Amino acid sequence: MRAGGGTQVLDRAAATCILALWLGCLHVAALKSRLFTRLGGASDSPENPISYDTLYFDQKIDHFGFLEDGTFKQRYLVADKHWQQPGGPVLFYTGNEGDITWFCNNTGFMWEIAEELGAMLVFAEHRYYGESLPFGQDSYSDSKHLNYLTSEQALADFAVLIKNLKSSSPGAQQSPVIAVGGSYGGMLAAWFRIKYPNVVVGALAASAPIWQFPGMVPCGDFYRIVTQDFAKSGQNCAANIRKSWMAINNVSSTASGLQWLSEEFSLCAPLKNENDAVGFKSWLQETWVNLAMVDYPYEANFLQPLPRWPIQVVCKYLALDASVSDYQLLHGVSQAAKVYYNYTGSSSCLNTSQTATSSLGYIGWSYQACTEMVMPMCTDGIQDMFEPEGWNFTAFSDECSAMFGVRPRADWAGTVYGGKDIASHSNIIFSNGGLDPWSCGGVTSNITDSLVSIVIPDGAHHLDLRYSNDQDPPSVSAARALEVMYFREWIKQAKKTPLTS
Repeated sequence: MRAGGGTQVLDRAAATCILALWLGCLHVAALKSRLFTRLGGASDSPENPISYDTLYFDQKIDHFGFLEDGTFKQRYLVADKHWQQPGGPVLFYTGNEGDITWFCNNTGFMWEIAEELGAMLVFAEHRYYGESLPFGQDSYSDSKHLNYLTSEQALADFAVLIKNLKSSSPGAQQSPVIAVGGSYGGMLAAWFRIKYPNVVVGALAASAPIWQFPGMVPCGDFYRIVTQDFAKSGQNCAANIRKSWMAINNVSSTASGLQWLSEEFSLCAPLKNENDAVGFKSWLQETWVNLAMVDYPYEANFLQPLPRWPIQVVCKYLALDASVSDYQLLHGVSQAAKVYYNYTGSSSCLNTSQTATSSLGYIGWSYQACTEMVMPMCTDGIQDMFEPEGWNFTAFSDECSAMFGVRPRADWAGTVYGGKDIASHSNIIFSNGGLDPWSCGGVTSNITDSLVSIVIPDGAHHLDLRYSNDQDPPSVSAARALEVMYFREWIKQAKKTPLTS
């Protein structure tokens, strides 16, 4: 979600896809083809296999108009093994920009508390992602079809689905529903409670950058946090990454240097010219960002198979003094990058067109970034370890117009969801990790007694939603316990007030 002023800057601009909860990854900046590489990853398998029913519901393509009366089949997953009927709670995962089964497998927190709360689990897929395509494979064919891909339509899908579930499932009529989501899904969970308080009694919005919009937070904060993660994980680590960009420029200025870089980094496709070198730098930049998001305290396989505290491992290769040559420095960078891309040793080469695996929807999120999800990002090379790039909304808008024939509404998210003026709402937990760069756009202090912030100092992206692990820092265990305490309060409140929705 960054764009800069100038053609070459646009070629390098890289936004960071909120992926999805998960990360996911929202790297969409000024929208070049490389940035639409599908991101995602294999799930971390729980000790006990999970089971659920896969169901489909006929949703209206357009909830807010009357000319388009078609429907599509929204996929959702249901696990009711521990559900206490009648009236047991429902934990409802607000699906983000990808295949819902991936989020289901990665949201261990919900699975671990289902029995404790006697809850039914529902994971609802976001329209246009996974199998929930309103126009089938033609959903991405033109802007007329993509016009129905909005967060507002997705929230309406969730509301209609819950209403149907409660009316058609015996014993569910008085069941309180709590929304749960992370990253973009966390934004949706918070906005779901804001827009449909009659449908959900509360929401857990994990790593949800609801304020990462124009005029709400400084555009440089995201990359500043990424840099801090590296700076405190090893001697000279961030400083050497900052130096590496000029080293790449120097080495890539000759044909022999391009060949050396290609061989040193074991690239699948060799670098052949200056444009390739620019793309190579963007690939490395996104690599460092992804590492910051998944800097988990244990071995994990969310975006890539990685060791515990992967940034600390990466930084061991970057503890070089200032006297090293460009080639020595870039050798360290290549070893560091291979921690992310080849920790298992099974990759024969590194593919610079991909920085993660493939469960997230790249075209859909790119369109959303070009319409209502405008998230300014910039770098200055001083407070961060990246090359300077300003935020240029006009250039960003022009790329969106060229790609989709649409212009972004920079202030729409603030208008439709309230921006920072949300104190009149209630029952939302905003959890953020101190290591997570997305925390810069999240709610990190209490707004009211029921709009509460939980900060996990040692947590990366939505660590609290993942399965518990023996190597979890105490801060995330405490956060989960606090989240369950609020869930119990909301359920208790709901039982005192019969539900009518």
